[in-house]
Amino acid sequence: MTAFRLYLILAWTALVAFTALVIARDGLNLLPVFFGDMARGHWPGQFNADFMTMLALSGLWTGWRNGWSGRGWALAVAAFLLGGGFLMAYLLVLLRREQGDMQRVLLGVHGGGAAPQRRWSD
Repeated sequence: MTAFRLYLILAWTALVAFTALVIARDGLNLLPVFFGDMARGHWPGQFNADFMTMLALSGLWTGWRNGWSGRGWALAVAAFLLGGGFLMAYLLVLLRREQGDMQRVLLGVHGGGAAPQRRWSD
């Protein structure tokens, strides 16, 4: 668990530093570049499409783990829009709050007790 926490801290720090550098150089208007690369249909666009699906997955998991409450929706939107910068910090907070219990970190409101096994489609 220590190695995972260390990774999250180092990766988050590197990402924030790199993001600050890019914003200083290119500004905040990333949408034309991001979607423009996708519209051109080359490898940079494929990478952006792949990345966007991962952002959606992160948002869906975050909202689900919080039971799609008001807070869950807000966190899901933050996860989608802020990407790894949000998710790594969120995981660090969860690891601390849940005292390293990965079942509680991953399942959130769905991890209580000895609930019967549910099918993936439930």
